[in-house]
Amino acid sequence: MHNNKFEILTNMPQQVISVLQRSINLAHPSWHPHLWAGVQAITIATPEYLPALMKNSFLPTQDRLFAAFSLPIDQVRYVLFGEGPYPREESATGYCFMDGAVDSLWKPGSGLATRVNRATSLRNFIKMLLVTDGMLAENNTGASAIRSIADHICVAGSGWITTGQELQDNFLHNGFLLLNASLVFRPEVPPARDVDAWRPFIQHILTSISGQSSDNPTIILWGKMAEQLKILSEVNKLPCIVSEHPYNLSFIGNVSMQKFFKPFNLLSIIQNSRTPL
Repeated sequence: MHNNKFEILTNMPQQVISVLQRSINLAHPSWHPHLWAGVQAITIATPEYLPALMKNSFLPTQDRLFAAFSLPIDQVRYVLFGEGPYPREESATGYCFMDGAVDSLWKPGSGLATRVNRATSLRNFIKMLLVTDGMLAENNTGASAIRSIADHICVAGSGWITTGQELQDNFLHNGFLLLNASLVFRPEVPPARDVDAWRPFIQHILTSISGQSSDNPTIILWGKMAEQLKILSEVNKLPCIVSEHPYNLSFIGNVSMQKFFKPFNLLSIIQNSRTPL
């Protein structure tokens, strides 16, 4: 265990401790004490939760429970909350919103890649960015309108990203921590129950980030389950933007999201310097 002061965890089954240890080890070292403390917060609030969780399968797999914590804690400027992991093993990576089944974003001669079109949230998010950049008209975001954009982007040296991994890298480059209101998905458990269980963990994480610098992080809440985090005192102390989840078509035309994301140029290849914060 990372720190012996978390004595409340010592009564847990060794299997649970082992899974937590492996998962935390995959996070950036600056997060390790905060993740253990967050786990302890869950255990204090609901002692039976983690042992019950580890008895059955859940997503994400491959010890990626805390994979989103790859960015050093002192580099976090924004915390983007989705609702929960994708309900498919190949898609759930531990990062909110990012679909691990997506490689290429574009398909020359067609528009968006097939897997992007199937990932409704990612598809609508990319369309929102294209509208924001003036590449698409809000009232015409169908495949025919995107076809010529894809052909342009896929030309070598276009300056545009072409993969889901590059989009994720751009988020991280700009200081985004990509979390979900619940860090797990279980088909047999109502998502709201897992959201409730992870709330003490989220509270501790936000408290930890706020203590890193004088610049408070901005919280972005996507969807009704993420919006429930507004009951946390820490969320109410921080700048906060609330939006419908990108799986809603209305997200494409959301003016507040367009205004917020415009400076980051997330569809452009990463430059040498960080986008001004």
